[in-house]
Amino acid sequence: MAGRSSVALVTGAGSGIGRATACMLAANGTKVGVLGRTRLELEEVAAEISAQGGEALVLEADVSEEIPMRKAVDALVSAFGGLDIIVANAGINGVWAPIDDLQPFEWDETIAVNLRGTFLTLHTTVPHLKQNGGAIVVVSSINGTRTFTTPGATAYTATKAAQVAMVQQLALELARHQIRVNAVCPGEIDTSISENTSLRREEETAIPVEWPVGQVPITGGEPGRSEDVAEVIRFLVSDEARHITGSPIWVDGGQGLLR
Repeated sequence: MAGRSSVALVTGAGSGIGRATACMLAANGTKVGVLGRTRLELEEVAAEISAQGGEALVLEADVSEEIPMRKAVDALVSAFGGLDIIVANAGINGVWAPIDDLQPFEWDETIAVNLRGTFLTLHTTVPHLKQNGGAIVVVSSINGTRTFTTPGATAYTATKAAQVAMVQQLALELARHQIRVNAVCPGEIDTSISENTSLRREEETAIPVEWPVGQVPITGGEPGRSEDVAEVIRFLVSDEARHITGSPIWVDGGQGLLR
């Protein structure tokens, strides 16, 4: 990284946590590749970063597809001269339904985006990080790591639990290359991810839990902000977190403790 600014790849950068993270990293002087499936959203993020005096490169790709991901990573490295920070944020809620109603193709779609997408993001970028070291943050969830009460979310929770397992496995594997790997596990955050959620037959899978007023104790029930998660990611990829690796960090305002 000597002689150049740090370079980051943020997947799912068109909205929510990805957008907030890309803008925050850029505001700190990092050049950012903003990757996602919706070019218009990505162009808006890049324009916002540019207006702040930062640099961003729009990378249109589906994280579950190998060739587009390879091309996107190659384009980012070619444009900015290297790669130092990976934020594997892209994900979907998918279909939430009873296990005997959840269709195999619905299961496969959630696995493809959330788990294969995380794998391909790291598979295509780690060779570049091995050159000079770096930091990886995977955006998981409280679902599958702290809580298991979301109705019918078996596929989703499976991917989120697996992401944390990947982080801990890779933290050891990549330590010799001076690459740190951590996870953030958000609770209820005010993002647009609910738009890609399909909930069926909730009455068959809902767990009868009585919460206090709202689900997020620290905010009186209000969801957290994307920036709350982005701040933790910014810390984890910085030199201030140089001795932290293999750690899941819950950013949920205490929500995951309600059980």
